Amino acid sequence: MNSKSVAGFSKLNKIQKIAWLKEQFDDQNEDLHDILSSFWLNDEPMQKVVDGFSENTVSNFVMPYGLAPNFLIDGEIFCVPMVIEESSVVAAASSAAKYWMDRGGFKTQILGTSKIGQVHFKWFGNPSLIVQLFPEIKHALIQNASPITENMVKRGGGVTDIELIDFTKDIEGLYQLRVHFETCDSMGANFINSTLENFANTLEDFFVDHPSVNDKDRDVDIIMSILSNYTPQCVVRAEVSCKVNELGTFANGMMAEQLAEKFKTAVQIAHIDPYRATTHNKGIFNGIDAVILATGNDFRATEAAGHTYAAKDGIYKSLSHCEIKDGIFRFWLDIPLAIGTVGGLTSLHPLAKKTLEILGNPSAEKLMRIIASVGLAQNFAALRSLVTTGIQQGHMKMHIMNILNHLQANDSEVDQTLSYFADKTVSFSAVRDFIAKIRIN
Repeated sequence: MNSKSVAGFSKLNKIQKIAWLKEQFDDQNEDLHDILSSFWLNDEPMQKVVDGFSENTVSNFVMPYGLAPNFLIDGEIFCVPMVIEESSVVAAASSAAKYWMDRGGFKTQILGTSKIGQVHFKWFGNPSLIVQLFPEIKHALIQNASPITENMVKRGGGVTDIELIDFTKDIEGLYQLRVHFETCDSMGANFINSTLENFANTLEDFFVDHPSVNDKDRDVDIIMSILSNYTPQCVVRAEVSCKVNELGTFANGMMAEQLAEKFKTAVQIAHIDPYRATTHNKGIFNGIDAVILATGNDFRATEAAGHTYAAKDGIYKSLSHCEIKDGIFRFWLDIPLAIGTVGGLTSLHPLAKKTLEILGNPSAEKLMRIIASVGLAQNFAALRSLVTTGIQQGHMKMHIMNILNHLQANDSEVDQTLSYFADKTVSFSAVRDFIAKIRIN
C-alpha cells in the first residue's frame, strides 16, 4: 500500500480517518470499517479514555490476557496476570511457579530504588570555578525546585543527590547534572522531567547573576533535560534455591545432579557468549514484559534498562546467575525495574487497574519483586526445557493448536490430531492434510 500525503489528518474524527484509510487501501473484498470498529469497546466513555492514550487512533489491538497462578513470593501466594502473544510463555511461568512452590518459592530483595535524570549543558569557563561553585549551585537548584518537589518529599521521595559530571575531554565545554530521585510508588517520569527543566532554568540564572563569574563566562547553553531509562540503582533481586537432590528427576531420565550441572553450564554460556545471552535474556523479558504490560507500565523503558544493565561490564551477558555450592542449587536474577503503581496507565487503563487489584494493590517495590520473580521463573522454565527435552516440544504443542484453530477443528478432530502428531513433525500442510483425511472418512 502506497498511501498519499494528507493534511490535517489529526483533525479528522475516527470515522473520517477510517474512510481515508479505506480509500488508500482500496480493498473491495473487506469492509475495513467493520474490521476496525469490531474491536472498539462497547463502553463509549472508556473507549474515549483508551483513544486518549495515543494519537490518530482508529481501533484497539487485542492481546491475550492470561493468568499464571501459584507464585509463592516471600511467603505470599500470587496469581499473576500476563499480557503476551507468544505461545508457551504463560504455561512455562506457571509450571516453574508450581515447581518452586514446593521448594520454598521465590525470595526477593530490593537492592535500590533510585532513578536518574540528567541536565546536559555547555559552559566554557574555568573548570575549577564550576567545581568551586557547585555546592552553591546545588543549593539553588533544590531551593528553586521546591514547589515542584514538595509533594513528593512529603510522600518520602524527591531529589536525593546531584552530581556534576565533566565530559569536557570528550566534547568541548560539555557538563552534566546527574540527578538522583526517589519517586515512591510512581514511575515518576513527568515529575523527574519537570524538576530537571526547572534545574536548567536555575542553572542559567545562576551564572548570569553570580558575582564570581566573568561576563564572558555567563552563558550556559542547555542542550537537554531528560530522565534516563538506565536505572542501575533501582534494582531488585529474585532467587530460588534448594538442595541439589531435591531438584527431582526430569525428562529422559535425567537425574538432579546432572540437571543442576547442565543448567549451571547453560547460564555460564550466556555469560561468555553475547549470541546466547541475547536469546537467554529475551526469555527473561518474555515474563517481565508480560507483567509490565498487564500493569500498564512501560515495557520499552524496562527493556532498555535491562539490556544496558546486561552490558554494564563491557560485554553483553546473562542477567541471571547460577551456582552450586555445598550441595545447594541457587539461581538468581538482578534486574533494574523503574516502575510505578500509581499514575499514568496504571490508573487509567481498566485492565491495568484490575491487574493491580488481582495482585493485591502492591506498592512499587512489591511489584518489582513480583515482576522479577516472573522473569526468573520464565528463565528457569526455558533453561530446564533446553537442557532436557529441548525447547520445541512445548512450542510445537501450541503451534499445532494454532493450526487446528485456523482449520476450525472440532473437539474430536483435535484429539485425533494431537494423538497422531505426538511423535511426528508438525507443519501446517501436514496437519491440514490429516484433518482433510479425517473429514473425508
